Amino acid sequence: MVRVVYHDDLKEVQADAQLAALLAAPQARAPFDRIEWWQGLVEIGGLFPLIAVAKAGRERAVIPLLRRGRQVHCLTNWYSFRVAPLFTPDADRAGLLDALAADLAGQTPHLVLSPLPDEDGTTTALAEALRRAGWATFVDQCDVNHVLPVNGRSYAEYLATRPGPVRTTLKRKAAKVAVTIETAFNPESWAAYEAIYAQSWKGEEGSPTFLRHFAEAEGRAGRLRLGIARTNGEAVAAQFWTVEGGTAFIHKLAHVEAAKPLSPGTTLTAALLARVIDADKVDLVDFGTGDDPYKRDWMEQVRPRYRIEAFRPKWPGTWPAIARKALRRLVPDRRAG
Repeated sequence: MVRVVYHDDLKEVQADAQLAALLAAPQARAPFDRIEWWQGLVEIGGLFPLIAVAKAGRERAVIPLLRRGRQVHCLTNWYSFRVAPLFTPDADRAGLLDALAADLAGQTPHLVLSPLPDEDGTTTALAEALRRAGWATFVDQCDVNHVLPVNGRSYAEYLATRPGPVRTTLKRKAAKVAVTIETAFNPESWAAYEAIYAQSWKGEEGSPTFLRHFAEAEGRAGRLRLGIARTNGEAVAAQFWTVEGGTAFIHKLAHVEAAKPLSPGTTLTAALLARVIDADKVDLVDFGTGDDPYKRDWMEQVRPRYRIEAFRPKWPGTWPAIARKALRRLVPDRRAG
């Protein structure tokens, strides 16, 4: 028998031995799947969690959620590459998802779940479970995720496949900047990163406190890869990566606009890729969400990210939204005909 419970206190989540093990490194294979990430979202980001858990004996399924008015969304912020339900090993995933989908009807008339992957079947499985539970369910692509499967290559073998302009830039300009890569948190280096970001083309940082807290924790765990490029002793480019579960995650990058002619970002990206491929032996490099053109110079695959919107048809307040969603589905078919 499956039982569904909800937690708005993360200490309750940690008190469940199966959940605590599931949400701890090394079993969690990405930062977004660890309890520490959720704690940062709550304690620093000011979000109020609704952690949905399905239990059957020692089996667990968990989805990190939050309330926004009458809606329920995923517990994420702008730094989250993706969100997905998590399962203990050998769990009956379909059965646990069915129980969650059915029980969530008592929590909200409107679910908004994003950004979801589907290369592992997450979006498909969630949408099917929601439809079986009677939700009017709509799936749309909301973003993309650029990745590099290493496929056993060395950095030199990988670099030989990069576009000609990238390789030419590295040959001409790499010697003009000095690169350091740090694995322990260094306040001075982080201050350099923040100063570079402030002078870059990037918009205002979403939550500097959240990001620093995360970087400090990753440094303590040995997962941090903070790259700084300098010219004449001045820091002109910075990139914040982490390595976990065989994947290198590229979280943030920036360069000083005045240093753009030196292409310090290109040199820094190349140095970090050499580090994670040849030294860390990662299987995948994940450049996060967003379809920035420069990502295509380095990554080789583009994976879609999806949004599921699900409505309770028995709730009259959802009928206009259901009608609008259904009408949008019909428009392309009419044009095609």
